[in-house]
Amino acid sequence: MCSSDLAHRGGRALQPENTLSAFSSAVEIGVTTLELDIGLTADDVVVISHDTALNPNHTRDASGAFLRAKGPPIRTLTLAQLQAYDVGLIDPASGYGKPFPKQLSHDGERIPTLAALFERMQALGATQVRFNIETKVDPTRPTETASPEQMVRALLSEIDKAGVAQRVTVQSFDWRSLALVGNAAPQLPRAYLTRAATLKDSRWTAGLRIEDFGSAPRMVKAAAGDARSPVIWSPAFSDLTPELVKQAHALGLSVLPWTVNERADMARLIDRKSVV
Repeated sequence: MCSSDLAHRGGRALQPENTLSAFSSAVEIGVTTLELDIGLTADDVVVISHDTALNPNHTRDASGAFLRAKGPPIRTLTLAQLQAYDVGLIDPASGYGKPFPKQLSHDGERIPTLAALFERMQALGATQVRFNIETKVDPTRPTETASPEQMVRALLSEIDKAGVAQRVTVQSFDWRSLALVGNAAPQLPRAYLTRAATLKDSRWTAGLRIEDFGSAPRMVKAAAGDARSPVIWSPAFSDLTPELVKQAHALGLSVLPWTVNERADMARLIDRKSVV
């Protein structure tokens, strides 16, 4: 999704996802919030990638060939090793690439660091743009990603260095990450991402079980505790019902569903007052 408000993965319908080209383009067309995903390299550098491992659908090796299969986990590569790969072109023949026929290519584009994104926005004078940052931590594959503690420590360090805390929301399916953010940086808004599968697996929800709460909004409220900053429930939009929206609002939660691409779905959710 790419709208005047939010650029999902930097606006991947138009530019290679999660790249500096995408983020720059999004700001140029008036986007006010950049949504992005982060991982941690072997040498503990925060980089921007939706996938925990190199995605063959938009990753080419030094010879210019697309990877034939899923590449190595980002956590196993140093920054120098990671930046040997080119992510400036989506494979147009892949099922992944076919929904984005208008995406421009940028040969030579590398997976950027989070610090580089902050620097680029500063250079562009985009000092009001917000950052919606998702930690890519997978509790079901603990050897493939950084631990929540490592990820959050590195992320907060970069936010502090750039002085952008007032413009950051941290979101995650891994609620352990959000608990750590709440403890270390309680001023940062947190968005609790959910989908049906993660709500049924307490490894994602920091040990909380849906059976004990009866609904996702009640689980989010319990997980957030007495938060000093805004708390957001961010569900798959297809999981929303008018009753759940009403319940979430009554609990003091904002509701921001993901990822709503079709106009009809947008209109239906707006009519439900699903977004605060």
